[in-house]
Amino acid sequence: MALPSVGGGYQVGDGNTNEPFMFDQGDPATPTVTATLTAAQIATQLMVANPSTSAAAYTLPTGAAMDAFFTNAKTNSTIGFTIVNIGTSSGAITMTTNTGFGTLASTGSVTIAVGTSAQFIARKTGDATYILYRTA
Repeated sequence: MALPSVGGGYQVGDGNTNEPFMFDQGDPATPTVTATLTAAQIATQLMVANPSTSAAAYTLPTGAAMDAFFTNAKTNSTIGFTIVNIGTSSGAITMTTNTGFGTLASTGSVTIAVGTSAQFIARKTGDATYILYRTA
């Protein structure tokens, strides 16, 4: 069966590379207070965070939890995700490491101020080990 070639958006095999690449975006994850993020939240690729009236620390999932969720991931597989901080005036978010997700490649620590967002790429570097890059 041929893939449809109408309707807008890039379509695999169609060659319409001047169209934007479109994909399905489900409901975003919505973490609030200090918490350990889950691999399922990472998989949504979009988190709209509302730390309320105080700062929050988001701990990355463990490398083992990532491997258990992303069962087909191999070394150098990546997943991108964005965190949007819609919190109030003092609700900054600080990302912290976890077992097997022990490196934040960009600076060693990441803070997401209120009213801003941050984009990340998580890259699998081995069995149950990941590195996080802040890309924007």
